Amino acid sequence: MNNEIKTSRRTVLCMGGAAVAAVGVATRASAQQKIDKAMVLYQDKPKEDQQCSKCLHFQPPNACAIVAGTISPTGWCGAFAPKA
Repeated sequence: MNNEIKTSRRTVLCMGGAAVAAVGVATRASAQQKIDKAMVLYQDKPKEDQQCSKCLHFQPPNACAIVAGTISPTGWCGAFAPKA
């Protein structure tokens, strides 16, 4: 009976350690660096009918989920993905 309690405690401790590790990985993933504007050929003007304000990654009023820095709503970059 004592052996079962030790095994159970060990299992709980291992599961707790795994949970802490999972939280650490999730935190690092959310803190990932954004891409530099030059790497995605960012420009402050639209390309034809494509512009940041029409992009899936645009975050009003002037940010992007994947590109670093201030973004113009009428700008454009190579990561453009139209909103559905």
